Amino acid sequence: MRQSQLFTKARREAPADEVSKNAQLLVRAGFVHKEMAGVYSYLPLGRRVLEKIERVVREEMDAVGGQEIRMATLHPSEPWKQTGAWDSVDVVFKLMSRTEKEYTVGQSEEEIVTPIAREYLTSYKDLPVAIYQIGQKYRDELRAKSGIMRGREFTMKDMYSFHETQEDFDRFYAEVKEAYLKIYSRLGLIAKATEASGGAFTTKLSYEFMVLTDAGEDDILYCNHCSYCVNAEISDQKEGNACTRCNAGELSRAKASEVGNIFDLGTKYAKDFSFTYKDREGKDQLPIMGCFGIGISRLMGVIAETFGDEKGLVWSLSVAPFAVHLVSLGKGDDEISKVAEALYVDLQKAGVEVLYDDRDLRAGEKFAESDLLGIPKRVIVGREAVASGVFEVVDRATGKVEKKSREALLAPSA
Repeated sequence: MRQSQLFTKARREAPADEVSKNAQLLVRAGFVHKEMAGVYSYLPLGRRVLEKIERVVREEMDAVGGQEIRMATLHPSEPWKQTGAWDSVDVVFKLMSRTEKEYTVGQSEEEIVTPIAREYLTSYKDLPVAIYQIGQKYRDELRAKSGIMRGREFTMKDMYSFHETQEDFDRFYAEVKEAYLKIYSRLGLIAKATEASGGAFTTKLSYEFMVLTDAGEDDILYCNHCSYCVNAEISDQKEGNACTRCNAGELSRAKASEVGNIFDLGTKYAKDFSFTYKDREGKDQLPIMGCFGIGISRLMGVIAETFGDEKGLVWSLSVAPFAVHLVSLGKGDDEISKVAEALYVDLQKAGVEVLYDDRDLRAGEKFAESDLLGIPKRVIVGREAVASGVFEVVDRATGKVEKKSREALLAPSA
């Protein structure tokens, strides 16, 4: 993409009403546009990052057998009243139509997915099944804050599974747990599965997936020897205590941000919707149900918050809007511009995602904006490229500078 054709532009200063690092950087760099507290529009660069995150999540959910659907966003009030959530969940938006019917916009999908599953899962032969979607969620947060890390509208992946037995749910939970940890690793994040209470969704023990970051809103205690981790708010343990699971390590305290969760829903929603299947003896049974969530837009905010520095955003290759930022130092139709133009065409032919800064700006302005955008590699086309065919390549994360030939830039491993 030519940067001269990108309709968004970077800002020199962060908006005065944004206090969180992720929002300041994302708005300045033109990735998002703030509509109101907790609600953002995603601009071309931001949309590309979201889609990269979604791709990673989708691949891992498909790998554990998840089947993707797209559920309705506008919900009738009846199923919510049937489960009791209409009155018990305080973050539900409630809408009244001109026909005097009540609706809500989805803040979770149990009330929609359970009746869908009931229609198709009628026998033990149909189980287990995992159904997921990636879509928008809406919650009436009283204090939307932390930029895109906690909003009133956000993008989320939620998957619901249905099982014959608790043992089968536990088996599937273990598979999804590993898939979640793989997702976070692929995104360059360190995450821990943390024991927590079930909150508004269930009274059972649930698991939150926490990414270690100084910008986190939660405090966790984790063992430095095994995988044990617990939310500090529900634990009577303290930093420095011996780990009760392995007895070999001690607990450390850290700030973390929740980016995923798993709830054992048991048979609650099956009971609410009279959802039964025929077991192996022909008897009616209630399926065990699980819920598995990942905040897609929240992950984008956590990545921006965790890796951004004083110069701007820092994206890993797995989520960056482009792999290469090609910066031309040429003017008009000079030789530098011609070399840059030819390299841009060849990079595209080689399948490289490239943002080409072909604008007529000073070198310092281009470099500062390139740092702000945070694209992994910056390839500079200057006089040296014309004279000897050598290009300066800057790694955004480390600042390391390399000299590479045209052939090296176009090689598959480059």
